[in-house]
Amino acid sequence: MPVGTAFHERTFPLCHSLNYREWSGYYTVSVYEVHHDHEYNAIRNAAALIDISPLYKYLISGKDATKLVNRVITRDINKVKVGQVIYCCWCDEEGKVIDDGTITRLEENKYRWTAADPSLRWFRQNGLNMDVQIEDISEKVAALALQGPTSAKLLKAVAEADIANLKYFRMTSGKIAGVPVDISRTGYTGDLGYELWVPWNDAVKVWDALMEKGKSFDLHAAGMLALDVARVEAGLLLIEVDYSSAKKALIPSQKYSPYELGFDKMVHLEKENFVGKSALERDKKNGVPRQLVGLELDWTEVEARYEKFGLTPAAPSQASRVAVPVYVGDQQVGKATTTTWSPVLKKMIALASLDTQHSAIGSSVQMEITVEAMREKVTAKVVKVPFFNPERKTATPV
Repeated sequence: MPVGTAFHERTFPLCHSLNYREWSGYYTVSVYEVHHDHEYNAIRNAAALIDISPLYKYLISGKDATKLVNRVITRDINKVKVGQVIYCCWCDEEGKVIDDGTITRLEENKYRWTAADPSLRWFRQNGLNMDVQIEDISEKVAALALQGPTSAKLLKAVAEADIANLKYFRMTSGKIAGVPVDISRTGYTGDLGYELWVPWNDAVKVWDALMEKGKSFDLHAAGMLALDVARVEAGLLLIEVDYSSAKKALIPSQKYSPYELGFDKMVHLEKENFVGKSALERDKKNGVPRQLVGLELDWTEVEARYEKFGLTPAAPSQASRVAVPVYVGDQQVGKATTTTWSPVLKKMIALASLDTQHSAIGSSVQMEITVEAMREKVTAKVVKVPFFNPERKTATPV
């Protein structure tokens, strides 16, 4: 049975919808109100506070901490400075992605590592005979995502920390309401935003301070439905939706190379040996059969398919995580993994895994939609991701 996070006593009274989901053993709010419109608008137009405490969190320390991290991930951790955060993935021996997450270099040989799936056993297996300590701090550290255009001004007002000089994918430390916090310029929305790493037992104090000061910045608590739409617009993948972990795959086609997920820049083949390196060298040389792409659906065609049945077309009210076929002519060439209506772009968009030969930007394909239990096809164009990429995401806020 799920349990509440460190913020549950604050999020529960706000959750008028009583719409929850389970995330890694915790109750997580899907949507606070009946619909997620206000929460999504807070992410894109004001500030949103999202409880992301269910993330798995690990502290890696000791003389060989850097050696272990470099052995597991595909990126070169030696290029990462203290106070820097990276997004990375890690693979099995066959070069297939196990998971993706962030790593923050806290000190020369100390790292905080986040993961979607439990990874303690895998990290310890790879750390055998190394002078390294791997601690699961998932239940000791709570986490909040503060995202949106006014998030920087709010943080400057509430935090005792150098927010003004905090650059994209960098971290600083400070205090909020007297509680020590780590603040990273990171997020899962593709917008200006921060993630706050807070001692579990004092988490409510931080929430209260943010919500009180946040009234002046139009701060709203936001749930997973709003986050799902934002992360698709940002072209960010979700494990077990847009790809499967190699550890959970039942058949070979459910395993993905980083080169099939758009993670090419995160594979540093020039660095010392790491898990999956030889397989990834082959992928780099020979190419891979699939590519993760963005699709933009032809809305005029969507309307026409509904009109055929005498229906008014309705944009989906939330992101769909149901995979649907993608075709060229009568041949299936892949699948759309997550589909959503983008309120900011006024377009229907999807993340999709397509055969490489049909994945070039500008290519035309047909995506299946269902109207009145009838399968229809509409034209979709392969486009560059992220779909939405505002300058404020990476700019230093003024």
